[in-house]
Order: sequence, then C-alpha cells, then structure tokens
Amino acid sequence: MTTRSPRSADRFLAVAAALAALAAGVLAVAVAPTDAVQGQPQRLMYVHVPAAWLAYLCFAGVLVTSIAFLVRRDLRWDRVAQAAAELGVGMTALAIALGSVWGRPVWGVWWVWDPRLVTTAVLLLVYLGYLSVRGLGDDRAAGARRAAAVGIIGFANVPVVHFSVVWWRTLHQPASVLSPDPAPMDPRMAAALGVAVLAFTLAGALVVRRRLRVLAVADTAAAPPAEGDAPTGVAAEPLVVVPRSRS
Repeated sequence: MTTRSPRSADRFLAVAAALAALAAGVLAVAVAPTDAVQGQPQRLMYVHVPAAWLAYLCFAGVLVTSIAFLVRRDLRWDRVAQAAAELGVGMTALAIALGSVWGRPVWGVWWVWDPRLVTTAVLLLVYLGYLSVRGLGDDRAAGARRAAAVGIIGFANVPVVHFSVVWWRTLHQPASVLSPDPAPMDPRMAAALGVAVLAFTLAGALVVRRRLRVLAVADTAAAPPAEGDAPTGVAAEPLVVVPRSRS
C-alpha cells in the first residue's frame, strides 16, 4: 500500500484551499445578496467569521495537544501546540482588525468596549502570553510545560468569547453559527460562509503542517549531541595512533 508523501499532502491541501477560497469569493461577491441593514460592509463576514472559527479551532488544538504533552512528555505534541497557537494568534488579530473595519460604517466607531470585543482582545493577550512564556529560560522542556499550563487554562476564555453575545448586552450581532439561537441567514449567505470556513480550515491545516516541519528542524538542531557523537555541523576528528618510541 502506498502512502502519501508530506509534500503531496501539502499540495493537495494547497489546491483544495485555493479552490475553496475561489468558490467562496464567487459566492460571497456574486451570489450572496447584499445585507438589507448593513449593506456592503457585511460582506466582511465571509472573512471575519472564518478567521474567528479558525482561531477557535487552533486554540482547541492547543488545549488537546498541551494535555497530551503533559501526559506523554513528548515534544512532538508541544510542537503541534506551538504551531496551532501561532496560527490562532494571527487569526484572532485578523478577526479583531476586520471587526473594527466592519464596525466603523455600521456602529460609527472603530472600537467600543463591548463584551465580545473585550473578551476577544483578552483572548489575544492570553495566547500572546502563551507564546512568550515559551522563551523564558534555556530549558526547552520547562518552557513547554509552562506554555502547556497557559494553553490549558487560557482555553477557558474561548467559550466566554463565543457566548458573550448571549450572556451580556452587546452591540455585536448574534453568533452566526454554534449558537443556541443563531441569527437568521439567507441560504446563499450561509453557503458562501460555509465554503469560506472550509477554505480557511484547509489553509490552516497546511500552515500548521509546514510550521511543524520548521519547528522539528529547530528542535533537532538545538538538541545536544548524543554521547560520543560529534557536535552538529562539526566533523569528527580522525583517530590518530601515536606509536611508542623504543628506547
């Protein structure tokens, strides 16, 4: 039985993500109707919501792989957690930025101290902290354990962010998905959003896979050489036998 090589899997993900993104763009621009209340700015939803979804997915991955690392003490799990956290931070920042651009014409301001916005900003700070504590000290394993603790505890803020529009009075519209009372949506809008979420998910998987290879190389390079081995990048000196002199 043949197995798919890492590069073949990457190519598959890249092509699938590109096709899904193209389809999502066509659906969002040419098929989905213009929102009757918010107008054209509402089309930012087709990037804003998938970015938030991917951030949630990444932070859930951090939670699971951090627990796995603490149980198994295997740095491979920690590398997955780090790669997922990096992508999640980027997607959270993107969601905040797009939300600000979206809110300006709809709310009249770039930022308000709204429960959804504030809890999302806190989420971003938590996972920036997760990435920061990794570099404290020179012990790779100790840094991974500190980060795992932050990643596990920090995930508690994810449901707070998501359900903030349900629990508190907020300017933010109700959640489009994963909500006990989702906002009504035109089927064409829902189709465009679903395909956009798929595109982001595929692209995110590709980014994490590639980042994992970089992190694995970095860990290998930083690992101390085994006893008796020459340091990485340094050729071992040949054994020289010095004959005894005869008196």
